[in-house]
Amino acid sequence: MDGRKKYEFRKSKFAKTDINCVYIYSTAPIKKIMGSFKVNNIIEGSPRALWDQLKDDAGISEDEFFDYFRNKEIGFAWKITEVERFEIPLDPKIVFPNFIPPQSFCYVNYHGLKSVARDYAKSRVAIGWLTFG
Repeated sequence: MDGRKKYEFRKSKFAKTDINCVYIYSTAPIKKIMGSFKVNNIIEGSPRALWDQLKDDAGISEDEFFDYFRNKEIGFAWKITEVERFEIPLDPKIVFPNFIPPQSFCYVNYHGLKSVARDYAKSRVAIGWLTFG
């Protein structure tokens, strides 16, 4: 989220074709939705071709990259744009009561998560001000 990583690498492509926003979930110990980004373009190719083309914007080391793609002939790179860090990370159970962390990624049919995160941040700030101000 600091801007160094310009591509998200994945072993499989989206099953759905109308994906335009990815929410970033941070695993343990944080266990919160930290922000979002837009997917501008998806590049498909061999891991070697992806690395050769995108290594300067990968945000990971060559060893990490090839360990991830071990035994894979094809990989995918999502072009990251419009990164937004939520002011206060959002507990996913607020929006999705039966939330189970995804292993890689999951699909959600919910377009208002950014506004929920903003409202949550505002209420947290207001509660903090009333409590401690």
